[in-house]
Amino acid sequence: MIKAINLTKHYDKVVALDNLNLDIPDGEIFGFLGPNGAGKTTAVKIFTGLLMPTKGEAIIGGHDIQKEPEETKKILGLVPDTPFVYQKLTGYEFLNFVGDLYDVPEGLREKKINEYLEMFELKEHKNELIEDYSHGMQQKIVFSAMLLHNPKVIFLDEPMVGLDPKGARMIKEILSELSKRKVTVFMCTHTLEIAEKLCHRIGIINKGRLIALGTKEQLHKMAEEQGDRGVKDNLEDIFLRLTGAGEYDNIIKYL
Repeated sequence: MIKAINLTKHYDKVVALDNLNLDIPDGEIFGFLGPNGAGKTTAVKIFTGLLMPTKGEAIIGGHDIQKEPEETKKILGLVPDTPFVYQKLTGYEFLNFVGDLYDVPEGLREKKINEYLEMFELKEHKNELIEDYSHGMQQKIVFSAMLLHNPKVIFLDEPMVGLDPKGARMIKEILSELSKRKVTVFMCTHTLEIAEKLCHRIGIINKGRLIALGTKEQLHKMAEEQGDRGVKDNLEDIFLRLTGAGEYDNIIKYL
């Protein structure tokens, strides 16, 4: 459902993404992890048509995002790291506007808008301007908008930021259910506990290059094969070892 073929992005002399190759099937929740500046958001922007690659191909549901942008965007949804919403619209107006963009039939649209407002506990705020929403409420309205047209592929960039524990739990349950319905989820997150519990496979990117790919068990074995038999069996420790354990360990001497 998601395929990257030698996906590369240069900014002058800086290589933000270096020959990324991925093949993610229907229904997989895929975690894309990496340090700050590793290239995660660059990859998401290319996959969703917000950024042109220097070279390579991004294929979503059999469509090349560069050659068939409209067809591709019909089947994908995006929740960016910073919610982008029209501040002078009410929550209801914003969802209705998104429904127009995706040609969601009016009867179905009204039903789904009300269901999502109820689910995310925004119903009593639907006629308030979005500029008066908290960050968490804005994140919820963006999630509602993303789900409105029943996307087959979902891209999430730090989706839990700003959500309270109840909201975060709700999102995790929604993602698990969508996966059962064969919706593919591509998630960038620094919250490794969420990635460990939710993701079927994990890719780790560092300095623009994919350095590890597999299940948590496969990544653990990879970390051990790099010479550290003492690496713990949790994603946090595995991640730190694969992305540079020496640098992490050396911090201790400065404290």
